[in-house]
Amino acid sequence: MLTDWGFPDFDDHEGLHLFTDRASGLQAVIAVHSTALGPAAGGTRFWHYAESSAAITDALRLSRGMSFKNAMAGLPMGGGKGVILADANRTKTPEMLKAFGRAVESLGGRYVTAEDVGISEADMITVSGETKFVSGLPATASGGAGGDPGPFTSNGVYLGVKAAAKRALGTDDMRGVHVAIQGVGSVGGGLARLLAADGARLTLADVNRDRAQALAEALGAAVADPETVLSIEADIVSPNALGAVLTPESIAALRCKAVAGGANNQLAHRDDGATLHARGILYAPDYVINAGGIISVGLEYLGHGDRAEVERRITLIPGRLMAIWDESDRTELPASDVADSQALRLIGRG
Repeated sequence: MLTDWGFPDFDDHEGLHLFTDRASGLQAVIAVHSTALGPAAGGTRFWHYAESSAAITDALRLSRGMSFKNAMAGLPMGGGKGVILADANRTKTPEMLKAFGRAVESLGGRYVTAEDVGISEADMITVSGETKFVSGLPATASGGAGGDPGPFTSNGVYLGVKAAAKRALGTDDMRGVHVAIQGVGSVGGGLARLLAADGARLTLADVNRDRAQALAEALGAAVADPETVLSIEADIVSPNALGAVLTPESIAALRCKAVAGGANNQLAHRDDGATLHARGILYAPDYVINAGGIISVGLEYLGHGDRAEVERRITLIPGRLMAIWDESDRTELPASDVADSQALRLIGRG
């Protein structure tokens, strides 16, 4: 019998690694969910957690999502995730990043890191001084893959939102379609700009209220509270901040036709996908719609593509979503369950 080691989100992970470096103050977690398809790839998150156990839970959940994301994106890579525990002041030093690079190097290539929340392209350059198992570095040639994966994620989510509109509303003409966006950082902000250019009606929310207000003024959008934006009346709700926002309570409060956003692990629990399905709300599984960034850093690391190839593969995201929704309709199973089953089969666990 397999054990969860006291962590309910431990899902037959191949490895859970905890690192400390007294000299730099580094405390970090690297979770390796699966290497069945290749090295475990996934970004590193720099975040302040109230308890260290929450960082472990985050790494476990995110690494599992990366296994599924990479498999569904057709990448020969497994799933992993790094988390660096930040203090309340978000203190981040080059010494800390170098120590994390040495931690990645110690795993001998089982884990390949890249950017995630709180980590920049410049941070990845620092990390790369200590390990070769890193991606998301500046492109070395004109037209090459590389650099900040955020815009690629935004573009994939944008295409996924349009697919959701076509499925749930009967049109992918976004003029006048009301989209409520929670989180307008790198991904959500990019999504908002793309949708605004199409004439969508937007309501924006972010924990950084000044950022939301400035973007709203630039795009002619409305502003809402980040705690309540998911429950406003809209055609599509798009979570693009942190995960676990779709709970029984928040799902009951939804007033939309579809949920399609770039945040990882949007469902607080697996059963929440069934709750969405029962309410007749279309759901775009997060690790399918938000795969643009990992397509970019994955192809960069593998040396198998240039920017044009990255963009070509991102255009395949809407088709993958449509196939999931088609199977969901045929089987009457939630889209989240359909996607999970497909991903598990791809990594040899189905």
